Amino acid sequence: MTNNIKPIRVAIAGLGAIGKSLATHLANGAVPGVILTAVSAKNHDKAGEFIQSLAHPVKLLSIFELEPEADVIVECAPAEILSEIVSPFLRAKKKAIILSVGAILLRPELIELAKTTGGTIMVPTGALLGLDAVIAAAEGEIFSVKMVTNKPPLGLKGAPHLIDNAISVDGLTEPLKVFSGNAREAAKGFPANLNVVVALALAGIGPEKTQLEIWADPTVVRNTHTIIVDSDSAKFSMKMENTPSENPKTGRIVAQSVLAMLRKMQATLQIGT
Repeated sequence: MTNNIKPIRVAIAGLGAIGKSLATHLANGAVPGVILTAVSAKNHDKAGEFIQSLAHPVKLLSIFELEPEADVIVECAPAEILSEIVSPFLRAKKKAIILSVGAILLRPELIELAKTTGGTIMVPTGALLGLDAVIAAAEGEIFSVKMVTNKPPLGLKGAPHLIDNAISVDGLTEPLKVFSGNAREAAKGFPANLNVVVALALAGIGPEKTQLEIWADPTVVRNTHTIIVDSDSAKFSMKMENTPSENPKTGRIVAQSVLAMLRKMQATLQIGT
């Protein structure tokens, strides 16, 4: 980083497995030119204990106090409070990195807000291998996109789709298909699990045309995504086995993907679409 580049101030909303990992890495200076300035969490007492372990002091604030303290907000919180977290940053023409990607489909007003104000919504690649190829293919014509996800049953427990349809994933000895439909339906039925397919849909042919199968699979220990894309420029398939974080619903690579996105924002050499 050259001296005339202004450091990027980052705030993190949510201190679950992903938020804590990000905070620790940023406070340790993992991304030159990026400074962690503030965090917010539901449990302030636990958050207060956590920030004492960081390499440098950061402010512990409510989500409504974060915007003046940062140029970029990283949302790592429950999807239902997405609007409260990112709207102030979008109104201020700032950037919002969103991990609750599925919630974007349910809150199109956030996209409209960004268009109106000049703010930017950013979605990291996360567990989606080959997202650049899908984005490039979308410049031509994509005929079909299908994703098959196999997750350890524990990573799917509590999903609204399972509860609403009385589907149990307890005691499975072989894979059980628990969902077949499109990305929009998946975002509603599995809000904490399938941000990856929503990112795929937004990059490609949209949530209605992007097809998905979800399997509760006791034979896997990693979240496994297989994607098949057919387009006028290429036909390709991808498979990724994603190691879960401390939260079995999300993978470790999600936090690393956010770090890579922040690094790219300051880079003079940028690789990838």
